[in-house]
Amino acid sequence: MRYRKLGKTNEYVSILGFGCMRFPEIDGRIEEEKTITMLRYAIDNGLNYIDTAYPYHNGQSEVVVGKALNNGYRGKVKLATKLPSWLIKNREDMDRVIKEQLEKLETDYIDFYLIHNLNKDDYKRLKENGLFDFIKKIKKEKLVRYVGFSFHDTFDVFKEIVDDYDWDFAQIQHNYIDEDYQAGNEGLLYARNKGLGIIIMEPLRGGSLVNNLSPEIKAIIRDSKIEKTAPMWAFKFLYNKDEIDVVLSGMSTIEQVIDNLKIADNEGIPNSMTSEEEETLNKLKVEFKSKIKVNCTGCKYCIPCPVGVDIPKCFELLNNSSMFNDIETPKSKYNAFVVSENAQASNCVKCGSCEKKCPQHIRIREKLEEVVNTLEK
Repeated sequence: MRYRKLGKTNEYVSILGFGCMRFPEIDGRIEEEKTITMLRYAIDNGLNYIDTAYPYHNGQSEVVVGKALNNGYRGKVKLATKLPSWLIKNREDMDRVIKEQLEKLETDYIDFYLIHNLNKDDYKRLKENGLFDFIKKIKKEKLVRYVGFSFHDTFDVFKEIVDDYDWDFAQIQHNYIDEDYQAGNEGLLYARNKGLGIIIMEPLRGGSLVNNLSPEIKAIIRDSKIEKTAPMWAFKFLYNKDEIDVVLSGMSTIEQVIDNLKIADNEGIPNSMTSEEEETLNKLKVEFKSKIKVNCTGCKYCIPCPVGVDIPKCFELLNNSSMFNDIETPKSKYNAFVVSENAQASNCVKCGSCEKKCPQHIRIREKLEEVVNTLEK
């Protein structure tokens, strides 16, 4: 296993972290024996960063992680979990949640504590309810060692949050398709220049960069001068960046654990990208992005929509359905995150106010019809 110093914390962490939201399940319940075997195998082979969270697996991920870290394993790892920002309504909720987490994890301290899934609105509400007082308290009482945040919003919001507090680290989505998505590469470098440790989530974009690959993507991988699998290309892109400290992988099988450990060992050298490797990655990027249906940057200038359509999310899922040769996953997410909020494209009344504000001059009304035809019908 290879290790890097996590920003200004001076803690050395394995470049591969175990993301604990995709454990094997049967009938909606975690397969505990398999999961504990996977976690302990990874730790026995040098992985020392475990990332779970309050809501993962309907609240059971922390419980199973706690069991896995018995018998001396707790002292071998850096344990990370998260405060569920969207569930926090007042200051008392913060104290209640961390107490519950410590009990579930069967530990008296957490190494890396994240404020989970921060966006502009949740961050504002948390601050108004005493977030910084809470952080000061849990650090003083040594319930946590380091505090950071995970993030899902625009670069401007990311920069605001980074500048607002002396954070120890940040966790962002990043992969070779999402270089300009949310915090993006600009945010990654900005946080790093401030001394923050950098944790990466979604290195395989939820499996989209390795599953259901189009014939064109398979051909690029097959014909490359450098022999690598799809996961190897995705991890190589991230491990090559010395600004990145840990790459999280949500592993579901022991085979995935074994493969990812090998990839970390073989591909985990920073600044080692050859020109041939760069050429193949560029071809992969170009091919994936050639399937983009809407040139939407997610700037959100178009919202709020007068009738509540979540235009950026609609376009993101439409693009995903085309880019990753997969209709069913975007359809499922569309129903879970768009239709459930009554923000679907079919609500559009074609008023055109969004098009007047769009800096990309997208024909939004026309493209929303495509969303309806692809994801609703």
